[in-house]
Order: sequence, then C-alpha cells, then structure tokens
Amino acid sequence: MSTTLITNATIFDATGADTFTGDLLVEGNTIKSVSKGASGAQADVVIDGSGKFLMPGMTEGHAHLSFDSFTCTEDLIKPPPEEHAFLTARVAKKLLDMGFTSAYGASEAKLRLGVAVRNEVDAGNIPGPRIRAGSLEISVTGGMGDEARIHNPRSPILDNGTSPGIIIDGPEEMRKVVRICCREGCDNIKMDASGDPFYPNTPAFSTPMSYEEMEMAVKVAKSFGKMTNTHARSIESIQNSVKAGVDMIYHAEYTDEETLDMLEEAKDRIFVAPTIGLFHTMLHQGEPWLPKFVVEAMGIPALIEASSETHTALRKRGIRHLIGGDYGFKWAEQGTQALDLQLFVKYYGYTPAEALICATRNGGLAMRGPQGDLGTLKEGMLADMVLVDGNPLDDLSILMDESKLVMIMKDGGVHKLNDALSTSAAGQKVA
Repeated sequence: MSTTLITNATIFDATGADTFTGDLLVEGNTIKSVSKGASGAQADVVIDGSGKFLMPGMTEGHAHLSFDSFTCTEDLIKPPPEEHAFLTARVAKKLLDMGFTSAYGASEAKLRLGVAVRNEVDAGNIPGPRIRAGSLEISVTGGMGDEARIHNPRSPILDNGTSPGIIIDGPEEMRKVVRICCREGCDNIKMDASGDPFYPNTPAFSTPMSYEEMEMAVKVAKSFGKMTNTHARSIESIQNSVKAGVDMIYHAEYTDEETLDMLEEAKDRIFVAPTIGLFHTMLHQGEPWLPKFVVEAMGIPALIEASSETHTALRKRGIRHLIGGDYGFKWAEQGTQALDLQLFVKYYGYTPAEALICATRNGGLAMRGPQGDLGTLKEGMLADMVLVDGNPLDDLSILMDESKLVMIMKDGGVHKLNDALSTSAAGQKVA
C-alpha cells in the first residue's frame, strides 16, 4: 500500500482546534497519522509543506454540475444530452481543480447527468470530486419550474422539455417520480417547496408544494437509502421541510422565531446551505446579463438582507451550514464557489476558520454522515486534502486562485502536485 508524507505544513484539521505545524502521513486512501512537529515517518513520496497551509478538501454543498456559463433557465436544458454529458464532466474536473474534492448534488438539468459523471469518476475514467448525484428538480403545477401554459401544455410526468424539472401533483405522483429517480441512480432527491424570485407568479414567500407531497418524497427516498433536499425560501416550506425529515434545506431566507427554534432542534440531523453567492453575484456581477434595475426589481437586495438576518441567527444556534450553491451562471462561474467563504464572513459573521469548517467538516458530514470519515484531518479519516501556498485564515480569497493550490489529493490519490514539492523516499524528485 503506497504512502505519502506531507511534512512541516501548517495543519488546519477542521475540528475547531488551532492550527499547528506538523506532519501528516497517508496510507492508501486513509490518513494514517497526524503529528505536531516532525514525525520521523518514512513514506514512498514525501511532500515538503514548509510555509504551506494543509486543509481538508472542500465540499460544494449545492452542486449543479450540469450548469455552466448559462444566463437563463432556458439555457439549462438547451444542450443535447451528449454534449451536456461532456459539459457536466468538465465542470466536475473544474471543481476538483479548485480544491472541491466533494460535490453534494442539488439537482441536474437532465435526470442522469450527475449519475453518469459520478459513475465515470468512481470508475477512475475521468477526474472529478466525490459526487452525490442530484435528481431533476421536482415541483408542482404552478410552482417554481413549471414552464407549461394552457396553450402549450407539458407532456406526461417526467417530460422536462421546457424546464430542468419534473412537475407532479399529489403524493402518489410524488411516490412514482421519486422511485424513478432512485431507480435511475440518483443519490439526492430535490424538491422545489417554495417559490423563487425568478418566477413572478410564484414569489419566494409562497409555498406551492404541500406537506403531504414532501412527506411522501422523504419516505420513499429513505426507503431507497437516499437523501432529500428542498428549495425552501418561505417560512411554511422551511417548517414543512423540518417536519417531513428533509436532510438538506437550501436558501431559507424567510424565518420567524418558531422556525429558528425548529431548525435549532433539528441541528444534529439537518444541513442548511444558504447559497448567498447567487444573490451577491447577481447584485454585484450581474451586468451585462442582468441589469441592476432588473435585479432590484426581483427583490434581490431584500432577500440578501433576509438571508443575513436568518443565517446569522442560525450560526449562533449552531446549525450546520454548507457553502456553495447555484454556481454555473455567467455572473457566478463554476470554480468560483470559494467566494462563499468570504460571504459567510461578510454576511453571517463567521470567522475565517469557522467558514472553512462549513466548507470542510460540515461538507464531509453531508457527503458521508453515517460513516463520519470525511471532512477533517484526523487519523482514520479519508485522505481528501488541499495544500495551499499562503494562509487562507489571513486571506480567504487565496482559495479562488488556482495557482495557490499546490497539491490536491482525493481518496489518497494526488490529482495535482507542484513537482518542486515532492521527493521519493530516497530523496529524488518525483517526475
């Protein structure tokens, strides 16, 4: 079994402890040991971490791997399936190149895009992060994603020719659709429980999907061993998500004291991804695709304010936040997800170290919660990590500079390595 030793690095283990200088030994795909100071260990490959910052790999907590440089909803489904599969694979590689060793899938533009790329990554055929493949979005008639009109009706269930979603009505239709998504290999089932600013007839504070429909989705998904996600901005949709047993809540801007209490009570089983990057970039980087007056007319500044209030309160209550979300538009390109780290500090009051924990430890728990073996740099954990030239705790923007990520390791395998850092056990530079 091959071994890799990273020496003399500043180690951020994502447990909440202070950083320290030390060595980390990887054996196979597992962290064999972590030591303060020199360990004296021997290894097949030795990587000099002097002056570098070693941290766990990050998780994109609301991944849309099949979205890339789009400007509108219609663009999401425009590519034919064959080209769309290649696009999805390219995005997967881009995430890994930027230190995201895991991608927790929210939803994809076609049912099996995430599944197919996940399978190819797992087989070692293409580079990419660990992937929990998202389903299509599931919505209801009149809800977010229902693009059909009376003069242009949609075809039967599972036709998503007009939007990246499936439209259902009632628990029994939900049962069938979730079973199909599970049968086709999806790991996560996504429901559009609330409205959205992109849909004027279904505003963000509305809740088109019923509790009974959500409850059915969770019940069926759990019977297949799958996880569930909700797009939930409204108070009712958030409360329904908690009561139904949903695993991941996205957005969650509108809350009251009762909703905050419910989320706090469920904090050990639920995850929340605020997806602040989407709205921040719409407001500050949307031109020329989204004129500022359009963004303001959509109510984006008010949603940012609500997000700041809600997620600051949830931070104080110990909720498990994840970074990432809805990247893949022109104003929020894939690979720039680490911007969320800065936004968690700016809007929610996290320290840089706490924001990094959201990206690493919390992400690992969402990816592999029952196993508890991902997201921190401790003995026995899976060897996903990034070696950074610079200290992100001093400047989180470093993590958006690909050239500063001098080593990226996933599952014990080195995806990227600056050759000047690596030597063999005999002291010769590794080619």
